[in-house]
Amino acid sequence: MEKQEEEALAWEEIRMEHVVQDEWIDFRRSAYRFPDGSEFEPYYSYSRRDYVVIVASDEEGNYLCVRQFRHGIKEVTTEFPAGGIEREDGREYGKNRADFAEDALEAAKRELMEETGYESEQWRQLLIEPSNATIADNYAYLFEAKNCRKVAGQDLDDTEFLNVKKLTESEIEALIREGKFQQAIHVLAWLLSKR
Repeated sequence: MEKQEEEALAWEEIRMEHVVQDEWIDFRRSAYRFPDGSEFEPYYSYSRRDYVVIVASDEEGNYLCVRQFRHGIKEVTTEFPAGGIEREDGREYGKNRADFAEDALEAAKRELMEETGYESEQWRQLLIEPSNATIADNYAYLFEAKNCRKVAGQDLDDTEFLNVKKLTESEIEALIREGKFQQAIHVLAWLLSKR
């Protein structure tokens, strides 16, 4: 029954053009045929690299967060360590998971180390979730890392300017309630880590 329902609800992409396709993003404009036979355009979508988000706590039970500027909302945000899963082809997007140079857990360990200088031996995968199913085809791999300990300094990319900030559980809860923890997937990771 579910397969029949999916077939009855599926749209058919009848035209697609790449508006921007470079090493960072594939931004597309598409036309679709609906289940009733009518057509509509434009629908916009994009491909970006899959990424990891890490809800990391140190040996004292504080949570490792990062503060950085986000150009989408043009504000400095507080969020969890996160970053892209490296690919063999060097691109920042693409559906072919075979092109991944590292698995998600290795990416999470690398990103935690690069952004904070911390490592952990207690990892738990929380969920794999579409980043934004309405418009994007990439996925977020959500992890929890406990009892993290500082072993190095930061090793940031050329475009990363961020500070590490330790927060308590109640401080994170307050930021979420006040709308000041401004990454929806990060809030999801937080809620799942509390289960």
